[in-house]
Amino acid sequence: MKVFTPGSTARNTGSKYLGVLVAAKYARNLNEFRRNEVFDEANEVENRRREKLTTTGLEYVASDSLEFRLSDRRPDEL
Repeated sequence: MKVFTPGSTARNTGSKYLGVLVAAKYARNLNEFRRNEVFDEANEVENRRREKLTTTGLEYVASDSLEFRLSDRRPDEL
């Protein structure tokens, strides 16, 4: 089992909180993608061996393989 600390994500995001949030958002996107896939019985064994999506998200953030950008979600003031 791979272990990623919040500090390892902070090296690439500037903040451990931001790193964990980016990894969680990425894991949600992966989950949505996998939900849309069609699994057959031949791939069922392989699918059970996959690591958890949160671990995958943390791995991508910690290895700096994931590009992200922050956006301001507040409405513009008139």
